[in-house]
Amino acid sequence: VQPTMLGVWSLLLLWGLATPCQGLLETVGTLARIDKDELGKAIQNSLVGGPILQNVLGTVTSVNQGLLGFGGLLGGGGLLGHGGVFSVIKELSGLKIEELTLPKVSLKLLPGFGMQLGLHTKVGLHGSGPLGGLLQLAAEVNVSSRVALGMSPRGTPTLVLKRCSTLLGHISLLSGLLPAPLFGVVEETLFKVLPGLLCPVVDSVLGVVNELLGAVLGLVPLGALGSVEFSLATLPLISNQYIELDINPIVKSVGGDIIDFPKHPVPVKVPPKQDHTSQVTVPLYLFSTVFGLLQANGAFNIDVTPELVPVPLTTTDLAALVPEALGRLPPGQHLQLSLRAKGAPTVTLQNHKASVSIPADIHVLPYVPRGTPEALFKLDGVVTLSAQLAPSATKLHISLSLERLSVKLASSYTRAFDASRLEEWLGDTLRAVYVPKLNVALDVGIPLPKILNVNFANSGLEIIQNAVVLTVAS
Repeated sequence: VQPTMLGVWSLLLLWGLATPCQGLLETVGTLARIDKDELGKAIQNSLVGGPILQNVLGTVTSVNQGLLGFGGLLGGGGLLGHGGVFSVIKELSGLKIEELTLPKVSLKLLPGFGMQLGLHTKVGLHGSGPLGGLLQLAAEVNVSSRVALGMSPRGTPTLVLKRCSTLLGHISLLSGLLPAPLFGVVEETLFKVLPGLLCPVVDSVLGVVNELLGAVLGLVPLGALGSVEFSLATLPLISNQYIELDINPIVKSVGGDIIDFPKHPVPVKVPPKQDHTSQVTVPLYLFSTVFGLLQANGAFNIDVTPELVPVPLTTTDLAALVPEALGRLPPGQHLQLSLRAKGAPTVTLQNHKASVSIPADIHVLPYVPRGTPEALFKLDGVVTLSAQLAPSATKLHISLSLERLSVKLASSYTRAFDASRLEEWLGDTLRAVYVPKLNVALDVGIPLPKILNVNFANSGLEIIQNAVVLTVAS
């Protein structure tokens, strides 16, 4: 046995001893629960004209859009065609499979192992009868396979075919004549040949689905900021209703450095998944890391000059609020505002609400287009914003609105004053200029892992303690 294969089977054995978690998520991972309905749909879709399947079975040429055609594995000179297995029966040398009805999929998840996959199909055989004339037969076939779920050497979830068999059902003679002895030979031959012909179909289906499962290990760009790389943190787990993936998001800067922010010490309590739904839980850690990367790139800093605001800040406004801050400046002179984030924003997810708090140094200065004036005063501020979240197929979109601005005086060029009198005045300016700038920067969103073809665009969204849960009906 090759070392790589030993690794795969060891992982499958370890995985078989695991059980789904009891609703607790460690603080870093993104937890995905894929309903068995979604897995069934992925398998069914892979059978509907999937290019990989067509490569196995040949070009689709039959009128009913079946999977077999001339020149395919089963058609033309294939195993059941002229010169194939049936060539040993002189009278039936022209018999070949012309049609394969699109299989119906049945799926049962097997906790601690994988799944039982069944394909029910009808095979159509055409040829010349022993007495000449068209001979048409139809046979019902059930393909039963046992499939293990594990993790590949690449670290992707993978489905591995462990056992496959076929059960031949009723055989119908649709046209032509076929004596009973020859009918028995056809039946016996199909029993021998069909497993070797149809079990590769299962392998092809699993190949398509494994490509979809492998997409979870994607590198998602964050615009000019960097990227998020998703990988499996643990072996896949399985219950009788869903597959569970603990996905580790790794945020990297443009230079490839890993951005690592402190983890919240308390695990997330994930709500139970309802039947016929799939679920992804996005942790607070991923929000905090993306916001931290934005802050490190200066996205939360701004200089507000008169041309940026509909109504410029002036000393006249300031005199009405804190006249002691003006010093010798005349009325009507334009002012500018300089805001610098002092550290990474604090993202809070709790009680069905998302909010962002940005600690900031705020300087109010006389506006001098070509100079470097000294600040009239400096404020220690906290900008608190309410966050609205909206899912799309690939990410969580974030839109911020100013909830409140809290400031206290840090230093003054003239004398001390009560800075709280400036909060509403400065808050209006931040609403007009600062918040729109933040929302442009936040267009990168919070990326979601790609799991099969599950589309979370129309999912229900719930904000819980330290996480966001997206749920979509299968």
